[in-house]
Amino acid sequence: MENKTIRIKDIALKAKVSTGTVDRVIHNRGKVAEKVRLRIQKIIDESNYEPNLMARALGSKKQYRFAALIPDPEIDSYWQGPKDGIELSVKELKQYGVSVEQFIFNPFDVKSFTEKAAELTESTPEGIFLSPIFYHEILPFFEKWKKADIPFVLFNTEIEDFGLLSYIGQDSYQSGKLAGKLMHYGQSEPCSVLVVHIDEKTSNAAHLVKKETGLRDYFGQADPEGQYHISTIELDRSDPDDFRNQLDRVLETTPDLKHIFVTTSKAHHVAAFLEERHAGHIKIIGYDLLAENLHYLKKGTIGFLINQNPKRQGYLGIKQLANFLVFKKKVPRLKFLSLDIVTQENLSYYLEEEQATATEESVA
Repeated sequence: MENKTIRIKDIALKAKVSTGTVDRVIHNRGKVAEKVRLRIQKIIDESNYEPNLMARALGSKKQYRFAALIPDPEIDSYWQGPKDGIELSVKELKQYGVSVEQFIFNPFDVKSFTEKAAELTESTPEGIFLSPIFYHEILPFFEKWKKADIPFVLFNTEIEDFGLLSYIGQDSYQSGKLAGKLMHYGQSEPCSVLVVHIDEKTSNAAHLVKKETGLRDYFGQADPEGQYHISTIELDRSDPDDFRNQLDRVLETTPDLKHIFVTTSKAHHVAAFLEERHAGHIKIIGYDLLAENLHYLKKGTIGFLINQNPKRQGYLGIKQLANFLVFKKKVPRLKFLSLDIVTQENLSYYLEEEQATATEESVA
């Protein structure tokens, strides 16, 4: 039988059981004798049966309330991408009864984060999508959601275990290794490398730790004699004087500094500093296609940008919840996005693709 014509009734007739028994096997609910279940499953597999879950969801009229806990893009423009992705996904899923309430917090204020997480929890959504940028503060909420049997999907920051349904984003560790390889290939002579974390404390930001670990592990393997010296600083833009003073001290004490790895989307702040200090020989690897980063990529101060595709993270995250809750599909525990290396030479391709996507969305 072909999957476009096979029906539950056909499977039931062939297995000599009721349609209700077949339905329980398909959706893994209710009690079915193991011998009967295996017989039904064998027929399902052989016939390539695929239930029309989308049509079923469309006709159910059930409403699904999701909640998204995301940083305020008015404060940090990086987060506009996930917000746009969430809204695009909702636009496509609205016909299936999906809505998403957004709980927006200040990404530099732990209290704002916990208050909005508490508000979200009180709203008792059926699914949750969030970026857990404050590691320690989010763990008690994970426990509450698990007890309430509310599935949650993480993006941008992967936190292992703790009962999450799925993670959407890049493999932070591998992106750090990629940054190390890009530096090493472009630098045959040993030198100093600086890892810069901006506006986030590594003690409470697991994804930044993974990025740095990835870079250090790459050089540990490629340079077992330790000829490349790697150091780390954490910078806070709320104190501009300290921001510049720390970088000045690095330049003064590290004459062989050739590469800087900025683990967040704020590479342009370091690029602006290097331009002021006429330190163009130092190249930067950073993240994300923010306008400010593209400015310095085009000038050559930033050598490479690793595109984390934040809009796609937002889009796919809501789709993961819908696939699980609305369409009753299994979803992967990890969905890593590609590590796109953006340079002066291929930047136009990414910009044209973004423009084409935006045009398609406006038409839709």
